[in-house]
Amino acid sequence: QNSMVLSAAIFITLVGLIIYLHFVKIDQESLLVIGSLGIQVTSSYASGKENTTFIEMSQVKDVVINEAIYMQKVIYYLCILLQDPGDPQGVSEVVPLFQSSKPRLDCLIEMYKSCQEILEQRKTAPQSS
Repeated sequence: QNSMVLSAAIFITLVGLIIYLHFVKIDQESLLVIGSLGIQVTSSYASGKENTTFIEMSQVKDVVINEAIYMQKVIYYLCILLQDPGDPQGVSEVVPLFQSSKPRLDCLIEMYKSCQEILEQRKTAPQSS
């Protein structure tokens, strides 16, 4: 009977580990910004599974660096502000990026600057044509 309990415990542990690797443990996160199309956010899990989200550029109001207090620390993260369809000045949703990898502030600033350059090109392109 003890061996049966031990086997069940090992089986449950293995199933839990597989579920953790497949649904929870994010191995890599990437951001692809194409000014004429939109923003693609990809999360790669340790099991090899990938989750991709695409946001059309017409929905993007801005990209910002936000800060939060977590466990007596200030953490910074990159966010996409989605435009409210009913109110052009409003924000309908805030989409946080890189929640698992938590890059340092200097890395976030570099990504922020690159995103802002692309957003500025998008804003000035219709006026020059």
